[in-house]
Amino acid sequence: MNSTGTVVKISGPLVVAEGMRDANMFDVVRVSQQKLIGEIIEMHGDRASIQVYEETAGLGTGEKVVSTGEPMSVELGPGLIGSIFDGIQRPLDDIKKVCGNSLKRGVEVPSLKREKVWNFTPSVKEGERVTGGDIIGTVPETDIVLHKILVPNGVEGIVKKISAGEFHVDDIVCVLETDKGERELSMFQKWAVRRGRPYRKKLSPDMPLVTGQRVVDCLFPIAKGGVAAIPGPFGSGKTVTQHQLAKWAAADIIVYIGCGERGNEMTDVLNEFPELIDPHTNKSLMERTVLIANTSDMPVAAREASVYTGITIAEYYRDMGYSVALMADSTSRWAEALREMSGRLEEMPGDEGYPAYLGSRLAQFYERAGRVISNGTDGREGTLSVIGAVSPPGGDISEPVSQATLRIVKVFWGLDSNLAYQRHFPAINWLTSYSLYVDSLADWYNNNVSADWTKLRARFMEILHDEAELKEIVKLIGMDTLSANDRLKMETARSIREDFLHQLAFHEVDTYTSLKKQLYMMKLILNFNDKAIEVVGKGADIEAVSGLAVREKIGRFKYVPEENTDVEFDRISVETESELNQLLSREGN
Repeated sequence: MNSTGTVVKISGPLVVAEGMRDANMFDVVRVSQQKLIGEIIEMHGDRASIQVYEETAGLGTGEKVVSTGEPMSVELGPGLIGSIFDGIQRPLDDIKKVCGNSLKRGVEVPSLKREKVWNFTPSVKEGERVTGGDIIGTVPETDIVLHKILVPNGVEGIVKKISAGEFHVDDIVCVLETDKGERELSMFQKWAVRRGRPYRKKLSPDMPLVTGQRVVDCLFPIAKGGVAAIPGPFGSGKTVTQHQLAKWAAADIIVYIGCGERGNEMTDVLNEFPELIDPHTNKSLMERTVLIANTSDMPVAAREASVYTGITIAEYYRDMGYSVALMADSTSRWAEALREMSGRLEEMPGDEGYPAYLGSRLAQFYERAGRVISNGTDGREGTLSVIGAVSPPGGDISEPVSQATLRIVKVFWGLDSNLAYQRHFPAINWLTSYSLYVDSLADWYNNNVSADWTKLRARFMEILHDEAELKEIVKLIGMDTLSANDRLKMETARSIREDFLHQLAFHEVDTYTSLKKQLYMMKLILNFNDKAIEVVGKGADIEAVSGLAVREKIGRFKYVPEENTDVEFDRISVETESELNQLLSREGN
């Protein structure tokens, strides 16, 4: 039964209504004649505190509030890919048709287009028994995504009737004979966003999410089904880094949530993604992307819903057996929405005014990532990787959102404003960043790329940390006091920083580097270092070694197209050996 109440208090996005005794926590409600969308977040007797996801200006006490009797849910079915939704899954293109360029309040449009026709091909026959999570048919959603229509969780029975052909998403395509009678299934289902979708078993994350970004793949990898955070101050490259990961990560589906960021950043995504050719499929990137835009000029409260909307859609594709990567930009804006609502609810504030439950809310979000065996009889494996940007004021990661996030995530890509000012991008600081997946991914890298991978990575990290210590010595007593080997180490570290870690997002070749090419780059830099130590030990001049022409070729190897890397690697390796030997013979050693 729908519960009806009356507004007694309005405080920004918080509305308090009386007479809501029959309503439940997290029910969706419609407020006033304008039918503003809200959600009950607190109940005291018959008084309901409602978080309204639209602008409440002009709302007055005494207006009617009607509960729908259902929790905040999303529609899951064909038509999600390539769409751009607001925080509560309203398609922005359909809203524009209804009310033009200005987003009017109380607009009601279906999340999935009802007029579009999809070609449904059954995967089961009449008389077969199916259970929750089983695939009953497929729909080609885009040229590269085959949408698998799943039996809703908690439903099982025998297929009484199933039809092939062209249908709308809400047409009945299958009838099941269940213990409770006949159950009609259409091509879409609803799921409450605050409840994680169930799975049969969670697996350990032991294979990397390859991103083509060298500092990530080599030094601080993220596993498929892993969680990572990118904290950093304004201008340090959080959004561009997330765009790069969305473009190039080896995931079947990308869900990108613009949570409270500026509108121009979402505009960049909208302009770029349709034109970008996905290297894995040679199709437009939008053909495997879902966008959720809840920009800084949209109602604050809807930011909270947007992250749950996004991760529920991501879980749905994970259940089909796909590898999904979710980007949340940024969780700080979401936390600010929690802080505002907590303040208006007059709850006891925690650190810096954030609610005391901030850490648990963040954990509930991130723990929905993972590598799982989905429900259903075929044992599909799917992964959901979550990468959240954090925007601490002034880049101070001692603030509550950053600290709560760091306690949860396993990968920390710490962006550094000093590196950004030096135009070193991605500005991920190799001294403060870390990945707790390094050990669990070592076997995969050693077996699938090279048996030397882990050893080479460890040497890179050792040289970079040694350089930091040597820099302190140089500041105190000058470069000339260093031994020849230490000066070589400084040169090698500079080569790692400038030639390997520095990567141009907007260069057609350098924007993406395969693991094989990354291996070649590591070997070229370390081979030169090892051979140089050898010839310097035999008396060669350190300045002459540092100035060899082959060093420029090693530095420019990152601009070599992927198809030419084998030939170029062999050529530079031979030149390295040749030039260093010639230098040794010229100096009479």
